[in-house]
Amino acid sequence: MQLRIALAQINTVVGDLDGNADRVLRWTRRSAEAGAHLVVFPEMTLTGYPVEDLALRPSFVDASGGHIGTLAKRLADEGLGDLPVLVGFLDRSRSGALNAAALLHRGQVVLRTAKHHLPTYGVFDEARYFTPGGRLPVLRLHGVDIAVAICEDLWQDGGPVALTREAGARLLVVLNASPYERGKSEVRRALCARRARETGAVVAYCNLVGAQDELVFDGGSMVVDESGELLARARQFEEQLLVADLSLPDPVRALRPWRTLPGLDDDTDTRTAALTVERTVVSDTPLEPYERLPASLAPPLDPLAEVYAALVTGVRDYVRKNGFRSVILGLSGGVDSALVATIAADAIGPGDVHAVLLPSRYSSEHSITDADELVKRQGLDSRTVPIRAIVDAFEAEIDLHGLAAENLQARVRGAIWMALSNEHGHLVLTTGNKSEIATGYSTLYGDSAGGFAPLKDVPKTLVWQLCRWRNAQTGPAAWLHPFGTAPIPQHIIDKPPSAELRPDQLDSDSLPPYEVLDPLLHDYVENDGGSHALIAAGHDPELVDRVVRLVDLAEYKRRQYPPGPKITARNFGRDRRLPITSGWREGGSHLRERENDHA
Repeated sequence: MQLRIALAQINTVVGDLDGNADRVLRWTRRSAEAGAHLVVFPEMTLTGYPVEDLALRPSFVDASGGHIGTLAKRLADEGLGDLPVLVGFLDRSRSGALNAAALLHRGQVVLRTAKHHLPTYGVFDEARYFTPGGRLPVLRLHGVDIAVAICEDLWQDGGPVALTREAGARLLVVLNASPYERGKSEVRRALCARRARETGAVVAYCNLVGAQDELVFDGGSMVVDESGELLARARQFEEQLLVADLSLPDPVRALRPWRTLPGLDDDTDTRTAALTVERTVVSDTPLEPYERLPASLAPPLDPLAEVYAALVTGVRDYVRKNGFRSVILGLSGGVDSALVATIAADAIGPGDVHAVLLPSRYSSEHSITDADELVKRQGLDSRTVPIRAIVDAFEAEIDLHGLAAENLQARVRGAIWMALSNEHGHLVLTTGNKSEIATGYSTLYGDSAGGFAPLKDVPKTLVWQLCRWRNAQTGPAAWLHPFGTAPIPQHIIDKPPSAELRPDQLDSDSLPPYEVLDPLLHDYVENDGGSHALIAAGHDPELVDRVVRLVDLAEYKRRQYPPGPKITARNFGRDRRLPITSGWREGGSHLRERENDHA
């Protein structure tokens, strides 16, 4: 038996019900033109994902429920009603809000289902918002029995997906909004292969693409056969219609009897009800044999390309979806600001990237010339605002020394960025990296000032790797601007990092070498290793005590840091929620003493 399925890997906007409905209409038309027999959209397509506390507003939940019926009618009115459309949305039952999916066909909502497993780990908080569903829907389309699941239901053992084989389904369709993390694309592929072998069904995995605040969705939608072999795969970080022709075995008798259940507005408490299988028949008659299309199998991006694309996507969508036309950043001649400028130029075009050079009495000549060279290579808009006289004016009125004087320079720079942002409507990009943010090596209301932080989840050693990788790229890519030469001057990459807030200052004066620091931060921040575990892993005991203290003391700074794209398994933000006020200290519990750090 044959079936042509279209996975519409699209970029939605949270809360934009009308705009997202329009996107469904456009991509359904493209699916019809491609000869698809079923089109699948990602999880929560109609509302965008994640909706967070919007799910607690009855007005928003009701609007989503109303739009799904209207969308079904619009599809029919546009001549697309005969093509079944599976789309995610926010629904309601008497038990609460539902992370739901609906099948739209011939102007009607003919099937509704809800996610069963509601994740509460990492960035997810779904049990706060949703009531779990209790059904595995199986629809018969052109004689093919198709089971439907939503994202986390695929990841967890048991639940609806475990009923797929019993239900006799030959195709398992999964709607997803799975955020990006380094290395996760291969984890997803292996998961789909394992579930295909367990269920004996072809798995069609449709994932969201684009960015929402700190989350980046990388797409990579795929189809694997019942043996786990990859049949088709979409590109990462790009909207795409993945069309795949499937050859499916004839239906088998279901091992589990069908049950037809009432609608989702019944009195069933799905939190306690047993899982059931619900059958919906769209068409029993198999399709006549037809010529298959060639399989589309996009190659995966290499690890650094994947990270870079995630950062570009995060910046591009944060700028565009929040209504900004341009960005502004301080360009110091250092490697962090150089990478942020390059990411921004790739994301929105160099003409809309405004760099401000803010030399102080301690700025080295090579930092100024390096920044100028980067501006020329990339075609950025730039201006120079010397800050020495401004700092002198402050110091004439306030007697400051040591760190207080250093931080004053950083805060003057931050005030200038924000003033220019107010005057011209630019979004301020903050240039700090994860290693600095972890250890508190930043100045509140100074270099931490801004609206979005592209490197917030990027360790310093990865910053250097990304700079070298980007300089080596010469071929075309949708998210690369063709600078025609290496965009980042090599001297910026090679020179020792420095905040340049005092004479001959280097980062190594305050921090261990980043090659030593970053692995320790990874084990402490991302793996939650305690002091004993860190020492057992081979880290120097004295360094463990010092770095752990720095990280713990800086929690209050991180709470005030701008959002930035998540690329690791545990970012600073939704992933890691620690108290600011705490008497716990690794190696012993005692009240801490506030250090005179770079506050």
